Amino acid sequence: MKDKKSPWYWIPTVYAAEGLPNIIVTGVSVVILLQMGMTNTQIALYTSWLQLPWIVKPLWSPFVDIFKTKRWWVIAMQMLLGAAFAGVAFTIGTSSWFQFIMFFLFLMGFSSATHDIAADGYYMIELDPHQQSFFVGIRNTVYRLAVIFGNGVLVPVAGLIQKASGGRVAFSWSLVFFGLAGLFLAMALYHKFYLPKSEGDQPRSLSASETMRTLGRTFSSYFTKFPLKETIVALLFLLLFRFPEALLTKMSPTFLLRPASEGGLGLSAEQYGLAYGTIGVIGLMLGGIAGGILASRDGVKKWLWPMVLALTLPDLVYVYLSSGHEAGMGVITACIFVEQFGYGFGFTALTLFMLYFSAGEFKTSHYSICTGITYLGLMLPGMVSGYLADKVGYHSFFLLVMVFCLVTFAVTALIKIDPSFGKASGNKDEKDE
Repeated sequence: MKDKKSPWYWIPTVYAAEGLPNIIVTGVSVVILLQMGMTNTQIALYTSWLQLPWIVKPLWSPFVDIFKTKRWWVIAMQMLLGAAFAGVAFTIGTSSWFQFIMFFLFLMGFSSATHDIAADGYYMIELDPHQQSFFVGIRNTVYRLAVIFGNGVLVPVAGLIQKASGGRVAFSWSLVFFGLAGLFLAMALYHKFYLPKSEGDQPRSLSASETMRTLGRTFSSYFTKFPLKETIVALLFLLLFRFPEALLTKMSPTFLLRPASEGGLGLSAEQYGLAYGTIGVIGLMLGGIAGGILASRDGVKKWLWPMVLALTLPDLVYVYLSSGHEAGMGVITACIFVEQFGYGFGFTALTLFMLYFSAGEFKTSHYSICTGITYLGLMLPGMVSGYLADKVGYHSFFLLVMVFCLVTFAVTALIKIDPSFGKASGNKDEKDE
């Protein structure tokens, strides 16, 4: 008999557990390595490698379907995440701290990516289509709130502990990660009792050879369902659309936090948490909401170029902030809000294009492959962004970011997309061209 627990019992907690490790591995890790004394070159290289689990996630997602249940994977990964957080807490103060925390951050990454696969699969199995539509906004909002908690709460808390303890960076992050370990172990225990056991959540009865054949069909169909030229253009778009943002993402936090003597703005951890981790994420959410509303009204093709401009041109705020002008906290926060709103609005185009390109028999797997390619597009430029910033300085680096916006323009000019795609059915009143 199916366990009839309300989705409200588990959707907020499951998707908080999905969002928090992601931002810690891909975002908060930048702050940790900066405070531990690493250069921009080192920070960008090492933290970019941490995106690898989300790039290769499609390769092992079929095995989550085959072995155990989605519910088992969700709970097991939360326990493993708790152990990884505890590993950082115990080792960050040791002489080999870097090797230890990189190991545990990679463990977090792979555990989090596996948790994503299982949680999204469980969501589709446990909820009917109406419930899925109703709760999609809830799960996305909870995910974003977890991101705010990561940069907007954990970073300031670490900063306050550092002030109270006389600048003991390792000690402050150790306490933060002990708290995270306890939180995730508590989540795993909670879900053990409150995550329903669904009748549809069963391992698939496929052999290893059948699994590999299915995986092969999934990948081969991804690259052959469109003409070769169209497929190549789509891959370039997925890989390069966020090229300037990939450079900016790793260096904007270091620019905000480094002191003026090192070319930065010298924000405190608390100021960073408010401006970048809270107001910036709110801007990102509002931009995404606006982009979704307009695309659903008029179709993504109509708003494609405005979204491209929104994604790229607001990066100019960093050129301004790094030019030596005196900027108060209000101006800095407003600039970050504008840039993040534009990014959220522009990212809608990439999300909808992934849905468009993934349509077909294996749409879930194909969408996962698309996200893996876009993560690769973030990882590779991100790896060299710190080296560029160290070589030319922040101001020249941000000017280079603006030059590389031409890459986004170029790949956007190549793609073709159905004018009606993304548009609500009631709004298709224009004549077909």
